[in-house]
Amino acid sequence: DVNGRVLTFGCVSRMPVQLEIEKLVYGGEGLSRTNGEVVFTPFVLPGEVVEAERAGSRRQAERAKLVRIVEPSPERVDAPCPYFGRCGGCQYQHASYKGQLDYKRAILAETLRRAGRIEYSAERIGAIAGEPYGYRNRVQFHIENGRLGYRAMQSHNLVAIRHCPIASPKINQIVDALNRMIRDRRWPRFLTSLEVFTDETAVQWNVRTASQPVARRFFDWLAEEIPGSVEGPLDYTVGADKFQVSGESFFQVNRFLLPQLMESAVGAHTGAVAWDLYAGVGLFSVPLARRFERVIAVESGMAAARDLEKNLAGLPGASAVRANTEDFLRDHPEASACDLAIADPPRSGLGKTVVESLLALKPKNLVIVACDPATLARDLAGLAAAYEIADITMIDLFPQTFHIETIARLSLR
Repeated sequence: DVNGRVLTFGCVSRMPVQLEIEKLVYGGEGLSRTNGEVVFTPFVLPGEVVEAERAGSRRQAERAKLVRIVEPSPERVDAPCPYFGRCGGCQYQHASYKGQLDYKRAILAETLRRAGRIEYSAERIGAIAGEPYGYRNRVQFHIENGRLGYRAMQSHNLVAIRHCPIASPKINQIVDALNRMIRDRRWPRFLTSLEVFTDETAVQWNVRTASQPVARRFFDWLAEEIPGSVEGPLDYTVGADKFQVSGESFFQVNRFLLPQLMESAVGAHTGAVAWDLYAGVGLFSVPLARRFERVIAVESGMAAARDLEKNLAGLPGASAVRANTEDFLRDHPEASACDLAIADPPRSGLGKTVVESLLALKPKNLVIVACDPATLARDLAGLAAAYEIADITMIDLFPQTFHIETIARLSLR
């Protein structure tokens, strides 16, 4: 079991090798070296000596399965989840939360250096953290053969669950109800993936995969069994602001850190004009409207753009533009007027076209909210011709996992 000092994964078909773990890498695995080869092993920590068996090669690297921990790290703890090590959702439950934050900052600093040639030490990276468990307000369940759960690590196999420690209390109540309902003959057997989003009171249901349309009576049944079920968008409150969020719209999943995310991205900036690029439903646009005379929020997704328009309605000087960020930056007629641009791009990052447009338009201040360290490093390297980094902060929106969310603040040279 991954909770103990001795861990066994499957049958050992070859003699184990002893590995000294140098560091963790993005993705959650530990890196070691043996006989001139780099080996990646999950569920280990820096400084540990472990025994592992070879698990083959993947993406031109050697993989190993943990057999036994010879010398544990002082940061090793017992994972509270009985599914940890099988479920693919978490990678770091065996590490103390302080250790997780330190490891992630080290990974971020190394990625900036390796992928962007940006020297920014881990000690300089700020960290914003909240509750390490019970934080997720949105989860996607997979359903197979009357079982409800998540996908296994590096597999499409289902790990059936009864409780999820990183999910919110409301979602865990829903897990109990769904596990009961799934045995009922009224459950649609063709439904294979169901997403749940909640503010701890209201519950939004989104069918992700089904081989045929789900009848309305199924949702009526859900509403009977699970109080708070809503039709259509869910109104999610963050601080003093309320956001309409449709089922197809992106919204951050950490219910504890949403206010800190808003405050950290917007900061103390004020001025005449601000842009919110990749605006989503307006998480940054709404607070920006209190600080700037004019706010232009840009979103291309149809559902999110509708939510954005609704959320900005009634805010003086705030307007929504339904367009790709690339097209907006190319066609915007007031290029020199921007005091602050906030960009929260997808995992692929800003990309070459947007970076080149920002270099040409030169907003006075630029904030990038990034969910991938490698694409952030690439984008920061491209922007270095005109911008300098004011500070970098990691906000840990995904405790117990390898995911790293970063807020980088830049100012025009």
